[in-house]
Amino acid sequence: MFSFKNELSSLKNHTKTLEKKAVTIFLSVAVLQTISWYITSRKFFRANFFEQYQFHPQVYLVEYLYWFIGDFITFCIVPVLIIRLFLKEKLSDYGIRLGDYKIGLKISLIFLAIMLPIIWFASSSNSFANVYPHLNSARDSWDVFIIYEIGLLIYMIAWEFVWRGYMLFGLYEKFGFYSIFIQMIPFVILHNGKPMLETFGAILAGLALGILALRTKSIFYCVIAHMSVMFSIDLISTLRFRANDFGVGFSSLMNIIKTLF
Repeated sequence: MFSFKNELSSLKNHTKTLEKKAVTIFLSVAVLQTISWYITSRKFFRANFFEQYQFHPQVYLVEYLYWFIGDFITFCIVPVLIIRLFLKEKLSDYGIRLGDYKIGLKISLIFLAIMLPIIWFASSSNSFANVYPHLNSARDSWDVFIIYEIGLLIYMIAWEFVWRGYMLFGLYEKFGFYSIFIQMIPFVILHNGKPMLETFGAILAGLALGILALRTKSIFYCVIAHMSVMFSIDLISTLRFRANDFGVGFSSLMNIIKTLF
């Protein structure tokens, strides 16, 4: 027979068996992601701050910087405070270390070498090149481009830390290798709304980056791998836009390189 009192007692007994660290990470990630979605997003900026900056010559750059810096605070600074002040643990245990740099750099370079030809051919499509960089004005000004990419790097550090650092390393003690799959799930979900192939690709990317982080005991090579690809996409797309050349041959490559000088 159902008894509300017995159910509460059973639930209480179950909660006593839960580990503080795992519960803290699961709950805090849920809260932080909600904050990111509703408060530190570009959508929030548009609704609450856009009018104040609408006459700024680079209002959309400001919008992106709001998002990048806001998510850096949310996904990096706050977890760091939780690790140090609440869990009382070392940041090096969460991937904030040099780790195995020989393997890390080698894998990152191999990954970029594989991706560059793919990016080159993919960017020959107008529909692809016109999407990157996401900030349109970054194509017209190298100053804006550099500021945007620095902001994107800050964002990528936070992005990799929350999934491959805070969540992956934080849950590894409890779940072992399964923590790779656990951190992959929200990583993929947050790609929803992007092109279908990119979202499916996030499944493999989430797993690969998780393995890379565990192998090197560092998040920095995940940042290098992820950011180098994003920077390459933005740079090649910008050069194609400036040269108005979407060919894939050697002559197109030379023509596009000339736009740098």
